[in-house]
Amino acid sequence: MRIQMLGTGSAFAKAFNNNNALITVDGRRLLLDCGITAPRALHELGYSFNDLHAVLITHIHADHIGGLEEFAFQMKFVYGRKPILYIADTLVAPLWEHSLKGGLQQDEAETLHDFFEVRPLPAGVSHELLPGLSVELVPTRHIPNKPNYSMLFNGFFFYSGDTVFDADLLQSLVSERGVRVIFHDCQLHSPGVVHASLPQLLTLPDELQDRIYLMHYGDDQPEFIGRTGRMKFISQQKEYEVERLTFSE
Repeated sequence: MRIQMLGTGSAFAKAFNNNNALITVDGRRLLLDCGITAPRALHELGYSFNDLHAVLITHIHADHIGGLEEFAFQMKFVYGRKPILYIADTLVAPLWEHSLKGGLQQDEAETLHDFFEVRPLPAGVSHELLPGLSVELVPTRHIPNKPNYSMLFNGFFFYSGDTVFDADLLQSLVSERGVRVIFHDCQLHSPGVVHASLPQLLTLPDELQDRIYLMHYGDDQPEFIGRTGRMKFISQQKEYEVERLTFSE
């Protein structure tokens, strides 16, 4: 499993693209979130939407789904096929009714299913997305009363889909689930209201910090290099082999 961050920026970052990723397993590519900057970021890396085998969505903020309208239109009218959309079953209706319907709906296309092969996923169980790639959706807290999910890939790689600080969850993932690698969103300044803040993450024990790679940060990220304890920043566009990102790195 290889992961390449299309962007590592927060919702308001300008020096970094939206925090979206490309996961590749045996030549098949899964787009993890498709924010406003995703179409351009893919282009910069030499990919088109037609090079993707599926897309997986964590939640319905624009920096995570703002590029889906272009994705849908390109696949329907340029490439003539429906891409697979993996999404939590609780997010299917809100994604269409509150985000995509206004731009996509037309006479011959009136539902999300007219643009995507929608694969609703219940949380808490493992689903095979591609050969060699499985995911379990883990409900996490972000905005009150809005469903949000983090992702546990292949039983050992946890990718936060935007979440407030939850030390108990992180500890249980490592001690009870055997998680070895954690990509975690990180608001660099306090207070951490809808994201985990760096000061909060720095309170974690070394055994957890050793496994954490930070993403979803602001434009002042360069000022914090060397100030993240045992945690490391993930860089956008660089490709990582996930199995090699261990706490001993």
